[in-house]
Amino acid sequence: MTTATGQLLTVPEVMARLKFGRSKVYDLMRSKRLISITEGRARRIPENALQNYIRDRIEEAA
Repeated sequence: MTTATGQLLTVPEVMARLKFGRSKVYDLMRSKRLISITEGRARRIPENALQNYIRDRIEEAA
């Protein structure tokens, strides 16, 4: 699925990109460190939210 700001990713797609487990991805969403949207039971992560998370982690590490 694509939006004006990029693609909407599934949890398994985010898991694969970050090389994180399912629980870690859901923890990031629950703590609002990784923004997601919910439609019914479907959870999606905007691609720009994933990029923002990665950028923030790089800035924290620097």
